[in-house]
Amino acid sequence: MRLTRRTLVAGAAALGAGLAAKPARLRAAAEQRFDFAKPLGGWDVVTGKWAIEAMGDAASGQVLLQRATNNAFNVIVAPGGPYADVDVSVRFKPIAGREDASGGIVFRFADNHYYVIRANALEDNFRFYYYEGSRYQIAGASTKAPALGQWHRLRIRAEGDRIRGWLNEQQLIDRRDQRYKSGRIGLWTKADSITAFDELVVVPLSG
Repeated sequence: MRLTRRTLVAGAAALGAGLAAKPARLRAAAEQRFDFAKPLGGWDVVTGKWAIEAMGDAASGQVLLQRATNNAFNVIVAPGGPYADVDVSVRFKPIAGREDASGGIVFRFADNHYYVIRANALEDNFRFYYYEGSRYQIAGASTKAPALGQWHRLRIRAEGDRIRGWLNEQQLIDRRDQRYKSGRIGLWTKADSITAFDELVVVPLSG
């Protein structure tokens, strides 16, 4: 068969398009989404009473709910990872709590140390901590307290030693800390917080 210049150019274009599409497919495959429509296979409860329960205004009609009220902190770790550079978002609804009514994202969890960003419906602040036997604040910002009984969105982006955090699409944290390099992703509440979580999305930024 005689190959014309037009045939060769078309073939090269198709090959180039295929190569360009491959990274996008790889990124899509690496992304993890949890809508809690299925049992918690592969999740690890560190502390707390975590369970999937029905909730009508959730994406799938079900949420991950934390009900323990007698722990200092409640942590559950998601399957997958470890992640170094990662973008994570989750919806959370603070339902009840007299001492605390919070929700948070745990990241770079390993050997029971981790970072966490959290918002609290009883306080007008947004904070970034590290935990290593006890909790230590790294940074904080003033903000309107997220309302009880309503959905809010948390997001973190960790790239190298730069950590950024958002509450309801507003960036409130931009800090550098090189304490922890990589680890797993999780969810967090404090004290007597009863909190629902939905639509957890984990997007690796490298590797």
